[in-house]
Amino acid sequence: MAKKEKTAPEKTDKTESTEGAAPFTLINYILFAAGLLDIIAGWFLLRGGHITIAPVMLIAGYCVIIPVAIIFRKKQPEAV
Repeated sequence: MAKKEKTAPEKTDKTESTEGAAPFTLINYILFAAGLLDIIAGWFLLRGGHITIAPVMLIAGYCVIIPVAIIFRKKQPEAV
């Protein structure tokens, strides 16, 4: 039986790699803070008895704003 030699993985010539880059940018942190403020305001409104707008704000904060803050990534121009 022939022995298989281990070889090092080939490196690609990509100059712009997202590996090691900070995953969140300033925009992500701003969106995250807006989501948290929306959720906090929703809880205060719920405590105050506003049973129509408070659930809408809470759902928007938990299900829309926070996930967008996590997923959002700026589009980088493609290198030619």
